Amino acid sequence: MIDTITLLKQLIACPSVTPEDAGAQEVLADALTAMGFECHHLPFSDETGEIVNLFARLGTGSPHICFAGHTDVVPVGDEAAWTSPPFEPTIRDGFIYGRGASDMKGGVAAFVAAVSAYLKDHKPSGSISLLITGDEEDLAVNGTVKVLDWMAKNGHTPDVAIVGEPTNPDELGQEIKIGRRGSLNGYLSVKGVQGHVAYQHLADNPLPRLVKLADALASYRFDAGNEFFPPTNLEISSIDVGNKATNVIPAHGTLAFNIRFNDTWSSETLKVKLREILDSVGAPYEIEFEGNAESFITKPGAWSEIVRDAVADITGRTPDYTTNGGTSDARFVVQHCPVIECGAVNESIHQVDENAKVSDLENLTRIYERILVRYFEG
Repeated sequence: MIDTITLLKQLIACPSVTPEDAGAQEVLADALTAMGFECHHLPFSDETGEIVNLFARLGTGSPHICFAGHTDVVPVGDEAAWTSPPFEPTIRDGFIYGRGASDMKGGVAAFVAAVSAYLKDHKPSGSISLLITGDEEDLAVNGTVKVLDWMAKNGHTPDVAIVGEPTNPDELGQEIKIGRRGSLNGYLSVKGVQGHVAYQHLADNPLPRLVKLADALASYRFDAGNEFFPPTNLEISSIDVGNKATNVIPAHGTLAFNIRFNDTWSSETLKVKLREILDSVGAPYEIEFEGNAESFITKPGAWSEIVRDAVADITGRTPDYTTNGGTSDARFVVQHCPVIECGAVNESIHQVDENAKVSDLENLTRIYERILVRYFEG
């Protein structure tokens, strides 16, 4: 039997700040191999560098359930601000502290421990697998998306998947995610002619035009949301002219924004709409877009009910189906099979003194074990 907290301590002790692995996946492979899993170490690389990934499978038949997660973590920030070193797992007052405790080494450890508990008394009628990447917190180009392609080519595509990202804002059992909004960045620029503010007729100030364009973007109502998604939302994140002098008309101005969109839109249809909004202002501009996250949803059905009922069995609380929050690798998984996100509490993720409640992780382990029981045995 694998103990969740013992395994989590081993994982936290690996300083796997993305894109480094620092031995975290070897720790998992050792534990999984001992349980009978066949482990495949899958490094993928391009001009951005190399990422190590792990795919492990127990069994060869269907039904096939896959747990997807990541062992990479975000940088620790000011290490001196941590109460205890970020890669020295420490338990205080019922919480385990360390980078990755919540996001998401805690979820990974809980699932591995759940599988060991399940195998003690059960033999799955199909297959259990884990897809673990080291590229979720970074560019997400050499991780889950490429492992899924490898899985498809080698006969490992699962029937359903669960992503163990922390999904609850305050307490275990509040939410499971059945989808996520898409994300699109925009970079807008307006050109003018630099000059002295007292000789404005010899210059061309781009900022009044930029302000009008910004207002058109910020005030546009894209949609009202729907049954599963909140309204599409655009936030301006930066306006800059690089001008430190009050008596100089700048030569250009730039604006950056991010838009989180529901399944009413795709990145391509949004780009068309955004250009329409900007064109309506009648001011010349240039714009570039960046994004690799489309909205997606696994509509409620048999798979989501298994997860929801397992959470209710352990916590006594029926979780809400939600699609809020940022992006995750579930956006890649859904292209291959139905996917649900179910994990611990996300209150401290990416923060100094990141932590997870020990009892939450122990109950999350029970939830995952219960999911396995319900999935294979009904």
